[in-house]
Amino acid sequence: MLTLRTASRVLKVLKTTQICEQPFHRWLAPTLRELKRRKDSLDPEKPVHRKTFLEWNYDTEIYAFSKRLGEEFNNDLLQQALTERSYIIREEERQKNVGIEQPTLNLFDNKELVSKGSDFIDDVVKRYLRTVLPRLPEEGIIGIHKYLTSIETLSHVSFHIGTSELILCAEFPVEKLTLSNVLKSITAALVESSGDSRAALFVRDFIITQIADKDLHQFWEPEEPIKLLSEILARDNIQSPEPRLIGCSGKNTILACFRVGLYTPHNKQMIGLGFGETVDIAHEMAARDSLRQLFGTPDNILLPFNLELNQLCASTVKNLFVNEWSQKILPTRPIHYELREAKEISSN
Repeated sequence: MLTLRTASRVLKVLKTTQICEQPFHRWLAPTLRELKRRKDSLDPEKPVHRKTFLEWNYDTEIYAFSKRLGEEFNNDLLQQALTERSYIIREEERQKNVGIEQPTLNLFDNKELVSKGSDFIDDVVKRYLRTVLPRLPEEGIIGIHKYLTSIETLSHVSFHIGTSELILCAEFPVEKLTLSNVLKSITAALVESSGDSRAALFVRDFIITQIADKDLHQFWEPEEPIKLLSEILARDNIQSPEPRLIGCSGKNTILACFRVGLYTPHNKQMIGLGFGETVDIAHEMAARDSLRQLFGTPDNILLPFNLELNQLCASTVKNLFVNEWSQKILPTRPIHYELREAKEISSN
C-alpha cells in the first residue's frame, strides 16, 4: 500500500507531464488575419533597391559579381560599365542642391563601352552562326542574329546574371533598354580586361545559347516555298520535284490528314515530306521540309556550343543569299557535326 508521501510524488509527476509548456494566445490568429487584410487593401509595395539595406557594400558586390561569372575584370572598367549617364546627372544635381557649384564626381558613364560591346557581340554572333550553319541562307543568319541581339533577349540575360541590383542609374526598377546596354558594356569591359577570346566565350555561353531550346525556323521562313524550291533545284539543273499523295486519314471529316511527299524526277528519291489538313497545305509543308534539309536545319538539329573564337570563320565571310543559293557554289566550311567531332578528337 502506497504511503502518502509516495502518492504525492506520483501525482506531482503526472501533473507536470500533462501541463503544456508552449504558450497559446487566442488573439494571434485573428490579429494576423487582420494584418493580412489591411496589407491586401493597400497598393502593391514599390520595389526597393538593395543599396538601402544596412549591409550593402557596393565594392564587395562588384567583386562577388565578377567571381560569380568566373571572369577577371578590371574593377574600374567594370564599375564604368555599370554606370549610366542618368546616374551621374542625378548626383550632380544633388550636389548643386546642397550648395556645391561645381560638382566633381570620379565616375565615367558606359556610353563608349556600350558601342564597343555592341559591335563585338554582333561580330561574334554572326561568325558563330555562319560557322555552325554554313548552308543556311544569309537571310536566316540575319533573322537569328536579330533575335539574339534584340533588347528582349539581352535584357533577359542581363537580368538573370544579376546586373539589375548593381546598375547605377536614375530609375528603379531598371528598364529593359538599360539592362541591354549594360550587358553590352560588360562585354566590352571583359574584352579590355581579359581579351577577345575570353569575351567570345562569355558571348557564347550567355547570349548564343539562348537559341538552344528555340525552333530556328521561327526566326526566318521563306515565302512561297514551292516556288523557291523549284528555283533552287533549277540552278543545279534538277527538274521541279513531283508531289505524290502518300497517305491520308479521316478524309471528308474535320480531322482529315494528308501526307504528301516530294520526289525528284531523275532519280525518284524523296526529298521532302509534309502533313496537312488539305493536300495543298501538305504540299507546302513538304516543300518547307525539303528546304530545311537543303539548308541544313532539320527539326532534329543539334547546334554545338563548344566552339572557341579561333574556330569561327572570318568576319568577312558571308553565307549565300537565298536568291543565289545553289549546292554547286556552297562554301566548303565544315557543318555542325563535323565541327563537334573535330573538337572531341582534339580534346582526346
